[in-house]
Amino acid sequence: MKKTQKLYLLMSIGAAAGLLASFLQMLEKITLLKNPHAALSCNLSSVFNCSNILNAHQSSVFGFPNSLMCIVFFALMLSAGLAGLGGGVLHRWLRLSYQFLALFFVVFGFWYLWQSIFNVGSLCIYCIFCYGGLLLVNTAWLRLNYADYGLSSRRARPMKHGKVAERIYLFGA
Repeated sequence: MKKTQKLYLLMSIGAAAGLLASFLQMLEKITLLKNPHAALSCNLSSVFNCSNILNAHQSSVFGFPNSLMCIVFFALMLSAGLAGLGGGVLHRWLRLSYQFLALFFVVFGFWYLWQSIFNVGSLCIYCIFCYGGLLLVNTAWLRLNYADYGLSSRRARPMKHGKVAERIYLFGA
């Protein structure tokens, strides 16, 4: 197995874990919408209490449940991971776009965990698994795209008089 395929496997594992966790969280949200006093399976203790998290306004920041947004995100990442694992080649702009999206979700996930801990006072076990999967996805994207940042010595080219210049690529070749 090639190095890139191992990274796509890591991405696929993280995306599958996040997809499963966000899907289960969405089912819990539906249960809670049907019956606000329902005993959820993810209510483990006073600290790990999904009901508190899912009832908080932070769980629907954009007007719909965050878990719905995560389902779409992790499905995209899983499809990219499986395409790369199968030997497909993703264009540079697509890889960088996916990485930007994944980095947005890391920042959003950090904010959401901060809100959960310090404002709501509880943690959701599904959110923790989603964030773990998100970290795996981001690790894979960072390693896959490292050569495209212009920081790698492989991108350096010699200039006149023996000096080395770093190329910085944005969206061009």
